[in-house]
Amino acid sequence: MKLKISQVGDPILRQPARALSKEEILGRSIQDLIELMRDTMRDAPGVGLAAPQVGAPLQIAVIEDREEYIQKIPAEDARERERTPTPYHVIINPVLTPEDQETAEFFEGCLSLAGFGALVARSRRVKVECLNEKAEPLVIHASGWYARILQHEIDHLNGALYIDRMKPKSFSTLDNYMRQRAATTEPRP
Repeated sequence: MKLKISQVGDPILRQPARALSKEEILGRSIQDLIELMRDTMRDAPGVGLAAPQVGAPLQIAVIEDREEYIQKIPAEDARERERTPTPYHVIINPVLTPEDQETAEFFEGCLSLAGFGALVARSRRVKVECLNEKAEPLVIHASGWYARILQHEIDHLNGALYIDRMKPKSFSTLDNYMRQRAATTEPRP
């Protein structure tokens, strides 16, 4: 079963999500929600999904960047973005801290803005302190694309979308972005 993904304009995407207690995390309803979020993210397909995106104003996100997704982009792009496979995991009640001032600007999309994307500058390295799905403390040090995914999903938990951070003139449909990219990219060997 998959959940419906809320689209931009739905008020839930603009509200800060509520933190969960350890007891709530271990309860059946939250465990079921986490499983449904995982299935919904994979079905979309996406590399992350926050609970507000499926109508639950809770500080939960699921993340997974599969090898098969990375193989769909040119190897040079994957290297430039520092994109490597990220195993499935859950973050709950996350606190994000940039680990330095260095940023990277890349084209970013969102399951809640289906069919659109834009250039977004994000920190290259972050630390995230959170709980996992077993209510155990977790500290994540991430860089590259994984750091971008974490920042994107944690923005959702704070009522923010990538369009709040985007370079406005870069906003585009994904189809137009791919056409323009193909027209301006040199042929690859």
